[in-house]
Amino acid sequence: MSATPVTTDIDVAVGVLRGGGIIGLPTETVYGLAARVSDRVAVSRVFAAKGRPVGHPLIVHVSSAAQAARYAHLDARAQALASALWPGPLTILLPRTAEVPDNVTGGRQTVAVRVPAHPMALEVIDRLGEGLVAPSANRFGHVSPTSPSHVIADLDGLIDLVLDGGPCHVGVESTIVDCTGPLQVLRPGAISGEDIEAICGELIVPTTGESRAAGMLASHYAPRARVHLVADAESSRTAAAALPDGATVRTIGEGLDAQSYAEALYRMLREADTDGITDVIAVLPTGDGLAAAVRDRLTKAAAERT
Repeated sequence: MSATPVTTDIDVAVGVLRGGGIIGLPTETVYGLAARVSDRVAVSRVFAAKGRPVGHPLIVHVSSAAQAARYAHLDARAQALASALWPGPLTILLPRTAEVPDNVTGGRQTVAVRVPAHPMALEVIDRLGEGLVAPSANRFGHVSPTSPSHVIADLDGLIDLVLDGGPCHVGVESTIVDCTGPLQVLRPGAISGEDIEAICGELIVPTTGESRAAGMLASHYAPRARVHLVADAESSRTAAAALPDGATVRTIGEGLDAQSYAEALYRMLREADTDGITDVIAVLPTGDGLAAAVRDRLTKAAAERT
């Protein structure tokens, strides 16, 4: 039995958050580790539970564009994106308002906001009447959680509750677009760059500048197993044959479309660790949108560990 309770009762989750607690919160992308934006102590507990460096900013989850305006200054591009794509897996980086504590943004003058497309998350936020910070509910740098059991595996005893909303149907984190200057995609997700360009009527420029949003580190989303990237099934067999004697090998992604791959990706990486696999060979999908997001997550999982 876990030390952290798991429930489907939204009333209980709201009560824990109002009392200064932190909870595992379901969204359509991955489970978040939620605390009220205004509760500086609870936000600090989120960093501590994850082992997350305090300079890494958090995403603020809200229930509407109107609520987002409490925390961020939305320009015309952000308003167009919000109207077209919220609720959904899109996070927008914007200039912050005075309502956002420094420990949410890592001291930056920008804040990332989104409206999750999960009914339980939206109801929790609506009942509280304020936004929630909700980085992925796992230890920092590890594989993100897409089910309540994943949250418990990483954070049991460190958080107060997990709200069980079932498995996440997108499976990878939201797209992050920077609207503080020329449009830049800071993290790929289910919303493609082409979608963003079409809505804004503006081209996306190459990403430059410091790490200023979640998921921008070179090494991230990493299982204990070594991850090897290949282009196709034939290359996966060649890569497996080249591994040293004693390696236990699992290939993932072969024959999966981008949507199925994204939904199953973190579960497959976690299962590899549970099963004692030493080497995961990942066949990279082709295309934009979710395919690009899967490639991004796998590239960071395969990077040299920091």
